[in-house]
Amino acid sequence: MSYGAPEARAEAEAKFGTDAFYASLGRAFVTMCAVIPVLFLIEAIDVGIGSGQLDVAGGIIPHRVDGLDGVLFSPFLHAGWDHLYGNAVPLILVGTFALAGGTKRFIWSTFVIVLVSGLGVWFVGDPNSVVVGASGVIFGYLGLLVTRGLVERSWWNFGVAAFIGLLYWYQLYNILPTDQPVSWQGHLLGLLGGVIAAILFRRKRPRPAKPDTTFNF
Repeated sequence: MSYGAPEARAEAEAKFGTDAFYASLGRAFVTMCAVIPVLFLIEAIDVGIGSGQLDVAGGIIPHRVDGLDGVLFSPFLHAGWDHLYGNAVPLILVGTFALAGGTKRFIWSTFVIVLVSGLGVWFVGDPNSVVVGASGVIFGYLGLLVTRGLVERSWWNFGVAAFIGLLYWYQLYNILPTDQPVSWQGHLLGLLGGVIAAILFRRKRPRPAKPDTTFNF
């Protein structure tokens, strides 16, 4: 089925139950599944050259200029296989639904989430730590879906976020201060980045057509 203009196609993809909606969801799922092997490859390289070397080279080191590049690189790095396994499935889930809302919006939203989370950790994180992992992005996508459901009045997005939240409710405490070796700042700021991205890149609702004001005499 052809939908013509990009605006019409985007509107069709946003409607739950349409062929375009399921097609968009399927493409997003395949794309996110393709991202995960890349993360595993990077972790395998890190283990091969000496576990942790890539983490130190590409992770966020708060307050240090040489650790600022980690804002961009740290989401691709993980502190061991268990860390990566723990992030892989949630990343596929939230990433799929975030991407299904539009590729361009997804890219810009991810950029905002990475910047807010990464720069925030660099400013307020523990200067004696090295922060790596995609969990900030995961929390960002969760915040994106919840806020998108509210600002766009999309019960579908809100429902998806609620469902994922129920699946991983036990992880939500990771946005709170803790003595554990977990970057709760990155999680909380990632969530905030998702909220900001949802507002900045919200899909505007079409304006109702103006009534015909032609007068017949």
